[in-house]
Amino acid sequence: MKRLLHLSDLHFGRDRPELLDPLIEQINGLAPDLVAISGDLTQRARDWQFMRAREMIDRIKAPCLVVPGNHDTPLDNLFERVLMPWRRYRKWISCDLEPQIHDTDWSVVGVNSVNPLGWQRGRFSLGDIRRVQTCFAQTPEEAYRIVVAHHPLEHQPGETKRLTRGAQHARAELSRIGTDIILSGHLHSWYADTFAMVPDQTPAVLQIHVGTSLSDRLRGEENDFNLLTLKRSAVRVDRYACRSDRSGYDPSRTVHFCRTDMGWHPA
Repeated sequence: MKRLLHLSDLHFGRDRPELLDPLIEQINGLAPDLVAISGDLTQRARDWQFMRAREMIDRIKAPCLVVPGNHDTPLDNLFERVLMPWRRYRKWISCDLEPQIHDTDWSVVGVNSVNPLGWQRGRFSLGDIRRVQTCFAQTPEEAYRIVVAHHPLEHQPGETKRLTRGAQHARAELSRIGTDIILSGHLHSWYADTFAMVPDQTPAVLQIHVGTSLSDRLRGEENDFNLLTLKRSAVRVDRYACRSDRSGYDPSRTVHFCRTDMGWHPA
């Protein structure tokens, strides 16, 4: 059994400081095997915002796998955004924009879905798919194959943000190479289900979005994070939502999925 805790959209610079200590205390209390942070660590890619994100990561006891989001490039500095968009991210967070973790139970692969010149809209390229396929090539058959990216590959009805460029092809190809779960953020809303728009005869893949864990930029939902419990052919997703008094996070919803020859299905 493995447990993976999923955070996203911290937005230091537009964060709710009173939530930071309760969040870290809860993460460490749950003692996950891995914490995945799917981008937007900062609001405006300022050094002091990255510094605060770095301080938070350093307080988390579990290993962390972090990918950048579109807010982690300097929006208001065109020169830096074009020529060195990741300078501050690399300085404070990591030189590796697409980290990966492998063992006998899972392969977790980060994808940098940010297009610095496109600002908000993400991209999932053919090169990204080839890289994920290479990373999964040596993964044991029964192990989990997980992708972490900031931008989702499918939106729910009514979403106004533009869908990730290349999303349709990426959904099909990631299914073809045996991906089990795609973790993402960006939309500041929670969702956990299989992809609705996939070609026939391809195994169903789980898409799991988490909202914003710390930001005051809410979209009608509470601050939250997810805890995934992964057993052989079964996934449990527990959503933890912020209490009304902002003293911490409580389980607010649980969904279960099981894996068959045709991929994942609600249990």
